[in-house]
Amino acid sequence: MDNLWLAPPLAFIIVLIISWLLSYLSSALAYRHKGPTGALTKAYASGEEVKTHRVNPDYSQFFPFAFFFTLLHVVTLIIATGPTRSWGSFLIAVIYILGALLGLLVLFRR
Repeated sequence: MDNLWLAPPLAFIIVLIISWLLSYLSSALAYRHKGPTGALTKAYASGEEVKTHRVNPDYSQFFPFAFFFTLLHVVTLIIATGPTRSWGSFLIAVIYILGALLGLLVLFRR
């Protein structure tokens, strides 16, 4: 290796140490309230009191849109960045398109 500092395990450890050090040093700047109210244990909600019960949003209506978006964008990315003038890449593109059609049929079935 030309440069040992760029080896992925060593680079990861260096970044991890720097991140931990920055986190540790920035915690010294954090506000510490020592009163009996325990203000730091409460959730911050723009100054309003947070009720004990919380609303659990239902993402069942969101999932089809997210799946549709992800499916079509991944297929478009794979097809657009594939090599041209090759039967192998054409075959891969056809397989991705058929997979996308199958995914859309499953998504919009009734």
